[in-house]
Amino acid sequence: MQAIRLQKTIEKNGEISFQNLPVVAGQEVEIIVLLSPLPAKKKVLTARALLDSSVIGLWEERDDITDSLVYARQLREHSQRRDYDSPR
Repeated sequence: MQAIRLQKTIEKNGEISFQNLPVVAGQEVEIIVLLSPLPAKKKVLTARALLDSSVIGLWEERDDITDSLVYARQLREHSQRRDYDSPR
């Protein structure tokens, strides 16, 4: 049996349509539908939720961080280089 792999995005709930397949009238086919997982809904973080979280002031009492802006920039640069050593 020959296999044809096609990927489609569902446009209408419960419906899939294919056209121009290399099949002829009377030919038997078997259709297997493999479902990809639905994307997780992104959680929206409001300004209030951010202020109420422990993120604000996270580095407030750290003696080893003299300039939090420089430290944050170093963290971003290290993560972009996949350099997992802590910034100096």
